[in-house]
Amino acid sequence: MANIKANAKSARRDAKRRIANRAAKSKCKTAIKQFTVNAQANNKEEAEVAFRQMVKLLDTAAGKGLYHKKTVARKKSRMAKLLNQISA
Repeated sequence: MANIKANAKSARRDAKRRIANRAAKSKCKTAIKQFTVNAQANNKEEAEVAFRQMVKLLDTAAGKGLYHKKTVARKKSRMAKLLNQISA
């Protein structure tokens, strides 16, 4: 435990932020997995819905600084490529 008040407060804030960041990253990973499952099953309509949800979550996470913007761009690009390969 911190001896200085400011450090104790910082530790409390860090703990809250860590929990929120972990939850947001987990949502992103779940959305990516949902999209991937639908894409591999050739469910075009469901994959498109999952893709839009995934893009929204990734963009939000990038805005909050959870992911670098180029990491998000790379993930979205790869998933869009996978979406376009699905036979209707």
